[in-house]
Amino acid sequence: MLPPPRFCIISSTRLPFQIHPRPPIFSSMSSSKSETVPPILSLALPSDTGRVLSIQSHTVQGYVGNKSAVFPLQLLGYDVDPINSVQFSNHTGKCISLMPGYPSFKGQVLNGQQLWELIEGLEANNLLFYTHLLTGREGITSFFMFRYIGSVSFLNTILEVVKKLRTINPKLTYVCDPVMGDEGKLYVPPDLVAVYREKVVPVASMLTPNQFEAEQLTGCRIVSESDGREACNKLHAAGPSKVVITSINIGGGLLLIGSDKREKGQSPQQFRIAIPKIPAYFTGTGDLMTALLLGWSNKYPDNLVKAAELAVSSLQVGASMFHADPSH
Repeated sequence: MLPPPRFCIISSTRLPFQIHPRPPIFSSMSSSKSETVPPILSLALPSDTGRVLSIQSHTVQGYVGNKSAVFPLQLLGYDVDPINSVQFSNHTGKCISLMPGYPSFKGQVLNGQQLWELIEGLEANNLLFYTHLLTGREGITSFFMFRYIGSVSFLNTILEVVKKLRTINPKLTYVCDPVMGDEGKLYVPPDLVAVYREKVVPVASMLTPNQFEAEQLTGCRIVSESDGREACNKLHAAGPSKVVITSINIGGGLLLIGSDKREKGQSPQQFRIAIPKIPAYFTGTGDLMTALLLGWSNKYPDNLVKAAELAVSSLQVGASMFHADPSH
């Protein structure tokens, strides 16, 4: 007999939450011997919260992309199907002189055709019903290192995936973290910014850029809170109803600016959250933040403020624990 499941929950005293184990997944399986096709458990027993297709990078060691996003979403009750856009041995930052990291890496890169083959495989088995699509760290930096055409192909294929999923579920929520750069540096070729701006942003339901990415997408400098709010307005006009600029450095402080436009023609509800800085460098925090925003905003669809507070609280507690004791 298997021992009961154990969960490690990131929480805080101000914004607590609980995760309850779901019933055993085999409880409703048919025992009929005449059944020739096994049940698809994630469809037969759907999550109360939803099914997420997450297209992001993967590293064997470390936590970025899907390694940062999948498990937290599962803890929040979602069924998550990850597609790894790249599979690398470790984080690649230092290799391209943009951020701290390891001096080398090995691995494989998924191209647009290979991504579409996976989608076709899912479709052939009636497995393409998703409530959410999450894209973020698609390994575009690595695509640029190997071949620029590959990065454009992959991004265009993601757009085809959005279209395909919405033919099956018109209510699909597409959460996009437009990973293009940070701290004044692009990870991608400048021309790829235009693809995000002109093609990806208009089909996104929620957009979660950082300060630099929001500047690239709007063409406006963000040096104040009001600039951040105006950038959100510009992004709303381009398509997404929910926009969260996840980090803005202003006067030595760190702000999150959120904006929720529920109805066309109405002013969005906007808010700010001051985020305490932790004197350390972390990878994958943006990927984790976007996953938590997806998870909590779906649970509180009319309260983006609460969703963002829960996401920031979870991230801060986890980062603080790691900073205090890196062995955790």
